[in-house]
Amino acid sequence: MKDDRQVEALLRELAPQVIGLLVRKHGQFDACEDAVQEALLSAAQQWPEQGIPDSPKSWLATVASRRLVDEWRSESARRRREENDALMAPAEPSTVSDTDDTLTVLFLCCHPSLSAPSQLALTLRAVGGLTTGEIAAAFLVPESTLAQRISRAKQTIKKAGAEFVLPPAAELAERLRVVLQVLYLIFNEGYTTSGGPDLHRADLTAEAIRLTRLLRRLMPDEDEVTGLLALMLLTDARRDARAGEDGSLVPLAEQDRSRWNAETIAEGVSLVSGALAEGPVGPYQVQAAIAAVHDEAATAADTDWSQILALYDVLEKVSPGPIVTLNRAVAVAEVNGPEAGLELLATLDDDTRMSQTHRLDSVRGHLLELAGDAVAAREAYLRAAGKTASEPEKQYLTRRAERLS
Repeated sequence: MKDDRQVEALLRELAPQVIGLLVRKHGQFDACEDAVQEALLSAAQQWPEQGIPDSPKSWLATVASRRLVDEWRSESARRRREENDALMAPAEPSTVSDTDDTLTVLFLCCHPSLSAPSQLALTLRAVGGLTTGEIAAAFLVPESTLAQRISRAKQTIKKAGAEFVLPPAAELAERLRVVLQVLYLIFNEGYTTSGGPDLHRADLTAEAIRLTRLLRRLMPDEDEVTGLLALMLLTDARRDARAGEDGSLVPLAEQDRSRWNAETIAEGVSLVSGALAEGPVGPYQVQAAIAAVHDEAATAADTDWSQILALYDVLEKVSPGPIVTLNRAVAVAEVNGPEAGLELLATLDDDTRMSQTHRLDSVRGHLLELAGDAVAAREAYLRAAGKTASEPEKQYLTRRAERLS
């Protein structure tokens, strides 16, 4: 089992490097990515029994290159074209470059021509090294559907004429924003699954954290990358305490804080403190600072809500949006009373971006309960329960409503 985990970790690290190696040599990102997936599968089957090769990157590159040769030969035969022997020659271990193209692969997978679901799927497969089946299981879709999504994504990149280079400086900030958003979406899907019986998927949160650590290593001077990593760590540190023995959701205020991961919290606090001291403040840094205030409170009653509200005021300036307003309403309620929070919440009633989510009714139910309006709170909880596809969240909201009956 330990060998299996060692192999899995190594393959995930090497996957984007080998893809980059082949794309630089042959072009055709779509074909190279498919070939590397085949090589990863072969390695996953052989290495645990036969041992990890002396040069695992060269082994993967050679197997993947041979897979490309077989594919191109077959295609050439069908089309009766002559092969270019130099182009078709498989990469030998001695020719494998030490260049790490992981960052380029990551930016390519988050190409702006792709939809968010396609960016997620392609990033997890090409950069995360996950199989199509693993990604499909994580997002509760059939494997065939996920495979089609990945195939369309690669064709979209090809049609867009995307080159295998890092974005120019003028585009880098915007493209990095998309990359960070994709990584955060992966983390959020793992931390609170959007549907199904499980409250969280630890494999997805771990993968998001791993990829963000990798991105920070590749871009150490980007404070928002550090901020995102800190936010993930400070949030994930509470994971063991947010689910009961039966898998039910335990809200933040009721969690056993002795079960929070103190080492992870310390790392997150250190990261965000360093990032905030460096220069301009970005939204991930502010969200990490808010998470740090929560994590450093010994009890729920010790939470410094005034500081949290002040941080939400900053966040609303640097990254305004309905989710920020929603969360800020909770802080306003804690500082100025539930009526003040409900007044702010009412500003979201006509926001179409909130019409499909259960979170507005969930927060409204909480604030109405604090205000003593049990009837309206119960109705809000039930509305929220009817909108979520997550079974643990649905059960939690239903229990809250029943308690007010």
